[in-house]
Amino acid sequence: MNQNFGAPSTPRSIGALAAIGLSIGSLITAPAAAQGPATTYRAPRLKGTVNPDLNGIWQSINEGNWDIQAHAAQPGPPQFGALYAEPGGTGIVEGNDIPYQPWALEQKKKNFEERFVRKVRDGIRDEPLDPEAKCYMPGIPRANYMPYPFQIVQGAGSMIFVYSYAAATRIIHMGKADQPPADTYMGWSVGHWEGDTLVIDVIGFNENTWFDRAGNFHSDALHVVERYTPASPDVIRYEATIEDPKVFTRSWKISFPLYRRLDQHAQLMEFKCVPFVEELLYGHLRKKNDK
Repeated sequence: MNQNFGAPSTPRSIGALAAIGLSIGSLITAPAAAQGPATTYRAPRLKGTVNPDLNGIWQSINEGNWDIQAHAAQPGPPQFGALYAEPGGTGIVEGNDIPYQPWALEQKKKNFEERFVRKVRDGIRDEPLDPEAKCYMPGIPRANYMPYPFQIVQGAGSMIFVYSYAAATRIIHMGKADQPPADTYMGWSVGHWEGDTLVIDVIGFNENTWFDRAGNFHSDALHVVERYTPASPDVIRYEATIEDPKVFTRSWKISFPLYRRLDQHAQLMEFKCVPFVEELLYGHLRKKNDK
């Protein structure tokens, strides 16, 4: 929004601006982890086990997929008007600080600036930087706060997380500490229970995913420890500790609630987006008809 602050301010306008500044300041400094007081809720047990039953379809309600840090609303590609604009959000990063190494902070800024850019090199268009635009599997933790539901399928010995976006899935290997056979988009997940909290240790990532559309990124050294704690029959408190010694100076955390989908006909619908990106990725290879 363009505003003209060139005219002298009256006391009333100064007060209004101060109020706006206070409001924005409180938005940015508000702790992302403020999700209400601790609870003594005890979840129903999975039949035949002593562990909570997490089966169901879950979804987050936040703006982390656009930007995991606090941010104001921003425009999208200008040719689309408000259709792909970015909604403002209070952020899901605890303390609202991502401890980038200096070089990595510059790379993050470049990622954001060039997320829509289609450059031409040697006569060939480069792909846009944002992996989501290319229908890459979203990675962890991003898959859990994209604006799409996912399903937890929990058995007595293992668990499967099934994501709507890009038909991504991952198996949670309960109690096993095997090393990942290869680096992948969704990583290698090993889980265990700490009381009623499901703890999942995830390694074995490739470097081809982002945390959000704002260009926050990681390397193949990413290590994520997730914690899923039932807070009520229809709420799970989610927390992830993120480490990457190639990119960050220390570990940092995100947290937010996950909500059970209670729609009458709730089911996980596929969003296989690969056909939607054919023109974006490969359109330049199409043979042109001779005139």
